[in-house]
Amino acid sequence: MHSGANVSVQYVKGVGPARKKLFMQLGIETIEDFFYFFPRRYEDRRHLTPVAELKIGEFQTVCGKVLASESRRSWYTKKHVSELILDDGSGRLTCIWFNQPYLEKYFQGAKQVVCYGRVEMYKNRLQMISPEYELINSEEDESLSLKRIVPIYPLTRGMTQRYLRKTIKSCLDKYKDQLHDELPVFLRNKHKLANIKRSISNIHFPESFEDQEAAMRRVSFEEFFFFQMSVILRRLSITHKPGISHKISDSFVLSFIDSFAFKLTSAQKKAIREIRQDMEKGHPMLRLLQGDVGSGKTIVALFGVMAAFKNGCQSAIMAPTEILAAQHYEKILSFSKEGLFNNLRIALITSNLKEAEKEKKYQEIKEGKIDLVIGTHALISQDLNFKKLSFVVIDEQHKFGVRQRALLTEKGSNSDVLIMTATPIPRTLCITLYGDLDVSVLDEMPPGRGKIKTVLYKSEQSSAVYELVRNKVKEGNQAYIVYPIIEESETLDLKAAQTMFKQLQKNEFKDLRVELVHGQLKKDQTQKVMEKFRNKEIDVLIATTVVEVGVDVPNANVMVIEHAERFGLSQLHQLRGRIGRGSQDALCILIGEPVTPEASQRLKALLSTTDGFKIAQQDLLIRGPGSFFGRHQHGLNELKFANPITQLDILELARREAIELTQQDPKLESSINQPVKEIIRKRYPTYLAMVEAG
Repeated sequence: MHSGANVSVQYVKGVGPARKKLFMQLGIETIEDFFYFFPRRYEDRRHLTPVAELKIGEFQTVCGKVLASESRRSWYTKKHVSELILDDGSGRLTCIWFNQPYLEKYFQGAKQVVCYGRVEMYKNRLQMISPEYELINSEEDESLSLKRIVPIYPLTRGMTQRYLRKTIKSCLDKYKDQLHDELPVFLRNKHKLANIKRSISNIHFPESFEDQEAAMRRVSFEEFFFFQMSVILRRLSITHKPGISHKISDSFVLSFIDSFAFKLTSAQKKAIREIRQDMEKGHPMLRLLQGDVGSGKTIVALFGVMAAFKNGCQSAIMAPTEILAAQHYEKILSFSKEGLFNNLRIALITSNLKEAEKEKKYQEIKEGKIDLVIGTHALISQDLNFKKLSFVVIDEQHKFGVRQRALLTEKGSNSDVLIMTATPIPRTLCITLYGDLDVSVLDEMPPGRGKIKTVLYKSEQSSAVYELVRNKVKEGNQAYIVYPIIEESETLDLKAAQTMFKQLQKNEFKDLRVELVHGQLKKDQTQKVMEKFRNKEIDVLIATTVVEVGVDVPNANVMVIEHAERFGLSQLHQLRGRIGRGSQDALCILIGEPVTPEASQRLKALLSTTDGFKIAQQDLLIRGPGSFFGRHQHGLNELKFANPITQLDILELARREAIELTQQDPKLESSINQPVKEIIRKRYPTYLAMVEAG
């Protein structure tokens, strides 16, 4: 970025070696990190509300002189209480904190204090419980913390807003002039974007909210632009290569569609048309097929497999788990008894293959005696070679990295790639995460599917729920009971699930066949239990979230989700998708009591719709994009502050510009685009490595 960018924070005024460690906890190591450590919100302290005009029940900011400060133990709750009375001339406000005895010392000698919190009325006096607080002890404090729009930053223990603000200000004063613009001048001029110095200053200490918004727009545009450039270059590096042009006749397409005992949906037919067009071209296909659990993605993928087979080529399907791989295998095997698929030779590669059997299969694949290979990421192992691989399916892409995707396609001569996901992804995230893919959507459910009814019970009603499950099982259904296992409390959660299993086995379900599966079981144990469940040898399967992995049990039409408020919305939707797989209606029972507004929103959304796209959109609004896939998802952790959900217009603008630039100069070879190439190399090294390898 510039010469001062890599200067360590310890050389900033007021930091030093000890405080450097504190900053490292916030991810700040250099001056550049300081510049890009953005506020999480702002407080408008240009015109503070006088105490006399505070509104009860609202979050507000107050500044006043300290009239009294005391610290005591409550005789009633035995908690330590710190109390502060502020006076701003118009009235008085009491602020109360619990179990923070150090505050007594902290407020000693304070001239003014700013508090931000919810205003309440208690025994005829105004109060705030546990508000955020700040001391104003000097003119410098005032200049940064009062009579202006004030930035509020994420903090770490042992650091105050006051100190962080002061440090960022001195950092800006000293090093701001070394900030250099990385966004090409013609783009800044075209979209009237301010220079980077002004933008960074206005993000930290804006004069007005308009200035702050314009600055955020400018910085987000830059981040979206370079990220989209890298994504598009990655796409070009693949699609510019010569691929295999498959010959696909109309009569073949019609005979494929007619070879099933059921009618395909119009969404499936449309996706098949799109795949056909791609496969006929002389360049590799890069397509994302997204559709809800049960929307018929496997059949669409099978079309590509058959087109490759017809052209004398091989196909591969890579799934994230062995259970899923086995399921694809069985599903396709059941179809392949039909006329069109008669001669298709299929192999399933799993980790429990005996060495001799594995060698035999690998040899057959190499000689082209196998047409379709199904497996997990074992498919990308170096020992596995194909004779002529032309079509690759990757199931649940967000479980695999970009690199793994590339490794599988390298097994063929630039194979066509179809990526499938059962996580419906709203358009905004699609552009961000999969900007290098064309998208097909299955937004229709096959006819004859059962409907799923979802109901919510409180935990004290659980005996009624188990009674309901017993009755359903007596009618011939099978049931899941799902427990949440959260990483932080894995051991405790697992114990709770095991205890519950024993209780249910002994009491409520004593006359039923009950089993437990959880994440710490060995793979083959889990598989054995799942097989028994599918073969109707188990009535009730108690499971931790491992059942999320798409296992088809058409007779399982009841699901109870315990502590439903602890699951994410998309996760709940995925779990619910495990039932209602046959023609019968299904029942999903949530047991839980939402304690936060977010949890209420999640459960409300789940009760109101079974449409995966609506659910995904809700999930994004509730949680934001970072946690939608987990931060490890490529494409989200590369974006530090730009938000594809709230800034879709900026994302689309930046993408248009990136497309235009790459159309003119696909490899960024012209001298004018060299700086852009260098920035991408620095920001997204793995992306560019792939481009250059191409």
